[in-house]
Amino acid sequence: MFKHSAFNLRRFDEMYEDCVACGQYYEPEVGFYWGAMYISYGFSTIIVFFTGVALYYLANDPQVRVYVTVVATIVLALTPLLFRYARVVMLYFFGGIRYDPTLVPRLPS
Repeated sequence: MFKHSAFNLRRFDEMYEDCVACGQYYEPEVGFYWGAMYISYGFSTIIVFFTGVALYYLANDPQVRVYVTVVATIVLALTPLLFRYARVVMLYFFGGIRYDPTLVPRLPS
């Protein structure tokens, strides 16, 4: 779905217009991925919750600035992955697209 690696911070968001294997168009309607922001927000909320719980129990309830710094660092570091997974989930659940492993092009051995 994506042209570049998630580690390429300048271009992690660039998508192909359609699937290279089956030709499925990746944007069923204009503005389709606006809903992915809510999915990404949900992922971020889960990360904040579990990071907060882990800090509370593993670091003996540190100061608020430690919570804010650690959570912000983790969420910022995971932003490319959150962006991608939110779009994939949006496409899978609301775009009607399903993965078909028989269409994956075989690499020459």
